[in-house]
Amino acid sequence: MQEDQVISRIREARRQISEECEHDPHKLVAYYKELQKKHKERIVRSEEDKENIPDEMVKA
Repeated sequence: MQEDQVISRIREARRQISEECEHDPHKLVAYYKELQKKHKERIVRSEEDKENIPDEMVKA
């Protein structure tokens, strides 16, 4: 798969998510925060973040 096809698929997925959230920035943020909570194991934090940001704040 060429890079342009990958980029197109990513953009289409983002467009669909935005449409599902009625293109409302608040709904989009809530959607992505929920995804972060649901898939915490997929979130990569830098070593600096791990030292400076309490886990309670990251989960919010």
